[in-house]
Amino acid sequence: MAIAMQIHGQGRPDTPTNPFAADSTAITAGKRVFDATCTACHGPGGVGTERAPALDTGRFTHGGEDFEVFQTIQKGVPGTQMPPFGSLSPEQLWQLVSYVRSLSQVSSATVKVPTNGNAGRGAQLFFGAGGCSSCHEVNGRGIPLAADLSEIGKQTPGSIEAGIEHQVRPRRFVLGRTIERYVDVTLQDGSKLQGLLKNEDSFSVVVQTLAGDYRLLDRRQMRAITNSARTVTPVNLTQRLSADQRADLLAFLSQRTQRAVVPIDSLAGGLSSARLTHADREPQNWLTYWGSYRSEHFSELKQIDRRNLSQLQAQWAMPMPGDSPLESTPLVVDGMMYVSGPPGDVYALDARSGLQIWKFHREQERVNPFQLNPYNRGVAVLGNRVFVATLDDNLIALDARSGAVLWEQRIADTMEGYTMTGAPLALDNKVIVGVSGGEMGIRGFVDAYDASDGHRLWRFNTIPGPGEPGHESWSGDSWKTGSGATWLTGSYDPQLHLLYWAVGNPGPDFDPEKRQGDNLYTCSVLALNPDTGRLAWYYQVSPHDTHDWDSAEDLILAEEPIEGRTRQVLLHADRNGFFYTLDRATGQFISAVPFVRQSWNKGFDAKGRPIVDPASIATREGHRIAPSVGGTNFQAPSFDQAHHVLFLNFLEGEGSASYQPAEYKRGQVFSGAHFAGRPPLGETTQGVMALDTLTGRKLWTYPVPRVSLQAGVLATRGEVVFAATSEGNLLGLDARTGKSLWHFQTGGLIMASPMSYSVDGTQFIAIAAGNTLYSFALPERGQGAQ
Repeated sequence: MAIAMQIHGQGRPDTPTNPFAADSTAITAGKRVFDATCTACHGPGGVGTERAPALDTGRFTHGGEDFEVFQTIQKGVPGTQMPPFGSLSPEQLWQLVSYVRSLSQVSSATVKVPTNGNAGRGAQLFFGAGGCSSCHEVNGRGIPLAADLSEIGKQTPGSIEAGIEHQVRPRRFVLGRTIERYVDVTLQDGSKLQGLLKNEDSFSVVVQTLAGDYRLLDRRQMRAITNSARTVTPVNLTQRLSADQRADLLAFLSQRTQRAVVPIDSLAGGLSSARLTHADREPQNWLTYWGSYRSEHFSELKQIDRRNLSQLQAQWAMPMPGDSPLESTPLVVDGMMYVSGPPGDVYALDARSGLQIWKFHREQERVNPFQLNPYNRGVAVLGNRVFVATLDDNLIALDARSGAVLWEQRIADTMEGYTMTGAPLALDNKVIVGVSGGEMGIRGFVDAYDASDGHRLWRFNTIPGPGEPGHESWSGDSWKTGSGATWLTGSYDPQLHLLYWAVGNPGPDFDPEKRQGDNLYTCSVLALNPDTGRLAWYYQVSPHDTHDWDSAEDLILAEEPIEGRTRQVLLHADRNGFFYTLDRATGQFISAVPFVRQSWNKGFDAKGRPIVDPASIATREGHRIAPSVGGTNFQAPSFDQAHHVLFLNFLEGEGSASYQPAEYKRGQVFSGAHFAGRPPLGETTQGVMALDTLTGRKLWTYPVPRVSLQAGVLATRGEVVFAATSEGNLLGLDARTGKSLWHFQTGGLIMASPMSYSVDGTQFIAIAAGNTLYSFALPERGQGAQ
């Protein structure tokens, strides 16, 4: 129906707008639809019931823009009691949106609006004596107990003035789980706290205190919890404020028509850059995608060990419904877990109980019909902000306390084949991101953005253009579609002040005729200056790759004894089957040892360049090549620095080095893949491996029937290796011997890596399987000292 496809000219592009937004009769029509279909759950006038949330607060968990509300009604909310209403016509849906919108607008018919206010004095009043910021935020400043007022100026002055006079009532039932209400809590030690109850179950309670922080409580910590009789807004506000003061407050709020930039370091609390730099001092937390800037993906926690591992049991499970399995690795900051769900979703959870605190949802604005890999692997946290990248190439900053959008920045055009699936890396008030789309003929890059306002600081193109060093490694105009995606999170050395990023395959993936030369900087390790994006050094792992051997695997920063002295090195197990040790200050090649059988490399020259066997390059006829799809993949390995051991998933077997001519078409697959008529291949073995990083010697292997190309491993100081398999098992192996000690069948395809954290002295192991996030711990009687 044409009415549903009207496109607005402002705001986010290509988003249908409500054609009845200015039609007062639509509200009346929408009320009739609401009374017939929605009142039973949401209550008369949308006041909320124990079956469904209140709709008269102006806050919507699954997106607050008109089209997002439209989609929520039309599609429903999987995993909740909200069914889809696809039988309603677009006209009825838009009328329903109009009515729901009207529920949160305060009538201003009888309010006399003062016009002589001073916005400067109003700001002082808002953040000072008026007490408004004790409940409300403006541009991230204040406490998010009530509505965010950063854009309140879009409403009519009368509505704003009426809002100044209102008394905020406690919020109501949300998603069939939580009665959001103000409570008084008495703890076992006699201390008390007041705040907003965010979520609860029979065993746990999450309270947002009046100071804005969260208390994650076990009910056994509490003597009593009662509904608060007080309101959080200052009582008798209109009596305490003079007419002139109210005019000043109105002037200030009326000017809040769009969210303004607030420096990230101007707000107290949150995760500081200093804490990120010293993440190794906080083993109870998991602060970056890899656990720390060193990318070891290793936990120093040891409560769970080889002796008690058999007692490990699931503690909670959090469903995250969506169209694709989860690939995300959660972050944990002081008991709060931040995790990306299906692309477009971010959750904040109580890491001890799994109870949801907030959820951010974002529909893709544009979907490339040829889009691949519809996943999101995680978020970054800095200060009081959570950063997430979207499939349609937006970088978004959220308020870590409420999930509210603080800013967003368009990075690339998804119709060109770009997507963003990796977790950002936050450092020094910057957010570093890469791009996916290595199969689509893109031109890859690494970007840095200002964490305060989202403006771009620099870009490093992984495919050098005319006049740039390395451009000569591309024949003709092949650089324009050279790929070099940068989709996996990098590493950072604060002492050397170097950012390390891995680059994927050249494009087209398999067709060598389209791109003669080494094809820099594909299949390379880059060291960049994080302030400028300038290249410090590079090492190309696989020149002129014709096998789709992305080098986008983990870059581990370590200190290793080499020839009698300790050196700062970078360790990298590559998809091409070699384990590399490089000097991370200079990029000097130190060593490379095959960890699976390989048939493409005859050795290395004096500078560390691989001596590629010409017979290994892909041909039209095809021939055998080892490794096949790769000796490993981007799934997380785990490095134990104390014992110089790397644990990783491996795949040993043969593939076919073949291709067919590739033709570039904008935004479509550009690979030259051809697997028909390939030669007979040998047996494939796969599993988990322990590798001595000083010698490259295999210490042990544990075979599995189906290793995942996405799911990784986690080793802990308790001498346990947790490994995930594609058949849904989470394994617990003895780190010394590789012997299986424990396993849990999740019942879902595992495409993520495990991680570990601790809350109130209890160690947890978390992993996503299918569309559910699981967390495991020992039973209480099995807990010991850390």
